[in-house]
Amino acid sequence: MADDGLRPIIVKRIKKTAGGHHGGAWKIAYADFVTAMMAFFLLMWLLGSTTKGDLNGISEFFKTPLKVAMSGGSGSGDSSSVIQGGGEDLSRQQGQVKKGEDPPAKKTFDLKGAKAALERDEAVRLQALKAKIEATIEANPALRKYKNQLLLDITSEGLRIQIVDEQNRPMFALAKAELQPYTREILQAIGYVLNEVPNRIGLSGHTDSTPYMSDVGYSNWELSADRANASRRELVLGGMGENKILRVVGLASAAHLDRQDPFNPINRRISIIVMNKRTEENVLRDGAAMEVPAAAAQPQPRPLKK
Repeated sequence: MADDGLRPIIVKRIKKTAGGHHGGAWKIAYADFVTAMMAFFLLMWLLGSTTKGDLNGISEFFKTPLKVAMSGGSGSGDSSSVIQGGGEDLSRQQGQVKKGEDPPAKKTFDLKGAKAALERDEAVRLQALKAKIEATIEANPALRKYKNQLLLDITSEGLRIQIVDEQNRPMFALAKAELQPYTREILQAIGYVLNEVPNRIGLSGHTDSTPYMSDVGYSNWELSADRANASRRELVLGGMGENKILRVVGLASAAHLDRQDPFNPINRRISIIVMNKRTEENVLRDGAAMEVPAAAAQPQPRPLKK
């Protein structure tokens, strides 16, 4: 037959499958991109956190790397340096210095200078308070006529305001802790002004040397303390905060204003101290020191015998 000599034709078809999203080539490209971005941000961080002195050291190193490597010296860095030639610490304010130059001096906190500055500021504030009280007295007709009985001065403890007796114008009733009406007015006006400053207040009462006659042991010591306490209450009524009072004492005739004449009415007075910081700290320190022995002196309970 004629068809016996013909060979059959076989067609092979190859089915090609595209990689699509199942391929792995994009992962390699993405990893390269992330690595490059990480290196870029690391470089930006290093440049941002490096001081000007360190940057200059790095720049000098790359300008003459062979000279630095062979001869050493400034800019060559050491084994502990994060970047060769970049100094000891990237976070410090100053980089390496040239050979022969002194390193930048370290800044130290001057405690004594800071304390002196605070004392100067406080002295200025107390002077301003003194001027304000004097202006208040001058502006108030009711207080102006008593200004001769108001003595203001700056002492080592702070601003001292003294209200003194006059011959015909005492602050208190005779031999009593009862305030006269004009004394109440003065103390209330002063209390209002004192409340505007942060300083703590101390009060002391004084008498002259006239002995106080009493059958119950009441003396000038008790009288001066009671008068100081009466003045404290009047300051609070004038608007001064109760917590500003740090000390109230009676000194009787122990500290005369007129030492030549112990019976002078001027020695009968109330002294108000607007304490400076040093006086306040001393008073608080002395009070704290007294609490420990007082607690230690208390008798301890004895154990019961079985």
